[in-house]
Amino acid sequence: MRAAPLYLPGPAMGTSDAAFGPSLVARLKAYFEGLGIPAYLVGGYLRDSLMKRHPERDLDIALAADPQCVGRDLAGVLGGSFVPLSPERGISRVVVKDPEAGQWTVDLAALPGSIEEDLARRDFTIDSLGLPLYAWDSPEQGGQVIDPFNGRQDLVDKVVRAVSPGVFRDDPARLVRSVRLASSLEFRLEPQTAQQTKADAACIGQVAPERVRDEFLAILALDNAKRSLEALDRLDLLCRIVPELAEAKGVEQPRIHYWDVWGHLMHSVESAERITQGHQHSPIYTLVYWTAETAAYFSQEVCDGISRRTLLKLAALFHDIAKPRTKQVDETGHTRFPDHSEVGAEMTSRRLSQLRIGSKGIELTAKMVEHHLRPTHMMQGLELPTKRAIYRYFRDLKEAAIDTLYLCQADYIAAKGPEIHPEDWASHARMVTHILQTGMQPAVSGRIQRLINGKELMQHFNLDPGPVIGMMLDRVEEARAAGEIGTREEALALAAEKMTEGQAGR
Repeated sequence: MRAAPLYLPGPAMGTSDAAFGPSLVARLKAYFEGLGIPAYLVGGYLRDSLMKRHPERDLDIALAADPQCVGRDLAGVLGGSFVPLSPERGISRVVVKDPEAGQWTVDLAALPGSIEEDLARRDFTIDSLGLPLYAWDSPEQGGQVIDPFNGRQDLVDKVVRAVSPGVFRDDPARLVRSVRLASSLEFRLEPQTAQQTKADAACIGQVAPERVRDEFLAILALDNAKRSLEALDRLDLLCRIVPELAEAKGVEQPRIHYWDVWGHLMHSVESAERITQGHQHSPIYTLVYWTAETAAYFSQEVCDGISRRTLLKLAALFHDIAKPRTKQVDETGHTRFPDHSEVGAEMTSRRLSQLRIGSKGIELTAKMVEHHLRPTHMMQGLELPTKRAIYRYFRDLKEAAIDTLYLCQADYIAAKGPEIHPEDWASHARMVTHILQTGMQPAVSGRIQRLINGKELMQHFNLDPGPVIGMMLDRVEEARAAGEIGTREEALALAAEKMTEGQAGR
């Protein structure tokens, strides 16, 4: 067996994350040496360290002791908190928070016997590596790595290889993890491992929805998500996770679409990813409204660790999912998809609920799906949307308003494909930018004090509380957004006018 040219890094790697990890491992080394407990660094952190890659913020330690007892004591030593992760499986966790490096976890697992037995139970060869903690930072540390399955060579060859043919049946969540791992490392699945993945694909139905959700969303969060989704499809996994997608294959669309529904959805994910990567010196993406504030916005966490950028890609995957079910061809031969946005929002909510995505994430994604065509419909021929229309748009979509504008752009790019016309795209991008910039103005966004409030309306018109008050307030704010009124007196006059109209219509 020829040695792989890999090595462990020194204690510092230039960033707070990279410096904190090695120092944490050094503290773990000292702790276990002091207790005389054999302990090994295993898993992703060791793998990333061998690759001199920015490491994950979690450490896996296999030890010859009770992880529950050790974990409680270790939490006190590290100034962290103890989590009895899975007592029945002999696994505990210590969470450590650092002001600069953020939150790190140390997972402790009991050895089943020898370290070689522990590594044999793992999924992929590149994660079936172990390093005795006593060898951390020693001159011979590279030679101390325990590698029973030649995982270091697979790191060099950039291959994800299963440790044994039964790894997926032992834990079917590894089916999706194989794609996620290959994507995150920019590796390829070893052919036999890919064949085994496809052969065992049906086992994914045995996995708890929460675990499938975590792996699937982790794939969407990575760059090149379209390529990973297509890999999941080739391995017979994607349509088992989202069965509704199977209906999209081969469903033709009108000529304004370059791809069929399936291809359009895949390319929409790609476009959503690229429009949230900045201008990229591209004649297409330079026209997308993008600032440092926009980048920070799409990095925001919505729920369960899911960012707005990831949810945008999820909405792009689902936005036309109802087209196969709503497709109609009229007597003139024209293809239409009536109500596909509304039906798609319902389908999205059901599927994301089954995947156990948080309610806030479901609501935001479904609203994007439901309203993905609305920005385009706000145009009046060649005229840009009015302030009144933009006010209504932001009022109705609320937290999903900005995200939906970017979905609308991703949808446009993916519809046209290589036949995109520069002038038409420039017009579309200009329209979206106009909506964004107008919607951010205080009068339109509602970020300034109201001209009049509900209590004042009730006192002035001697009215009781009720829906008419909310209706009148909304009409007033809409008129102010449109630039039609600007004072309290004008607001009262408009409210009186609307109230009179309402009484006359009874």
